[in-house]
Amino acid sequence: MIEEAGVLVFAFLLGSLPFGLIVARVLFKTDIRTQGSGNIGAANAARTLGKGAGALVLVFDALKGFVPTILAQSVGGLPLALFAGFAAILGHCYSPWMRFRGGKGVATELGVLFGLAWQAALIFIAVWILVVAASGFASLGSLLASLSTTATLWLFLDARAAIYAACTLAVIAWRHRENIRRLIEGRENRLIGASRSASNPGGAP
Repeated sequence: MIEEAGVLVFAFLLGSLPFGLIVARVLFKTDIRTQGSGNIGAANAARTLGKGAGALVLVFDALKGFVPTILAQSVGGLPLALFAGFAAILGHCYSPWMRFRGGKGVATELGVLFGLAWQAALIFIAVWILVVAASGFASLGSLLASLSTTATLWLFLDARAAIYAACTLAVIAWRHRENIRRLIEGRENRLIGASRSASNPGGAP
């Protein structure tokens, strides 16, 4: 029981590390929260610091989900892995190092998926790419890709994993609530071919 609790604490603390903020400060001597949308995720890093920075943040944020999920699998099987993955996502979204603020959880969710079922992760990526290519909205791609996991994890794992996916979708949708409002109002900025400002930011993982 103590070992399982330790895994969950580790998952949350690892997930809470704000790699977008760290990469921006260490490599670019800037605070990413003052750039673009102000989000610490990979999309805002790519938009404001360059594609290389965005890719680096994406990898680090995904590893925050992947590592504790794999560790939990070895300690307590699928149930513990689901809780650990969710804890990592909560840590990313509500980091104690950022006064319980953070990113939107999408990249960390992708890492969790690779730890749970790589097929679901690949479908997640495919949905995101297709939606963003068709609409230009990163936020819409993130939401629909997250929605896809409720079906794919049920298909490749079981109902417990689908419940995890539904809970994760609820967190990610809540973190995207402003993006959803702007999408409904027709004011959301596009990831591709659109100018952005801090007062009207686009969606970002």
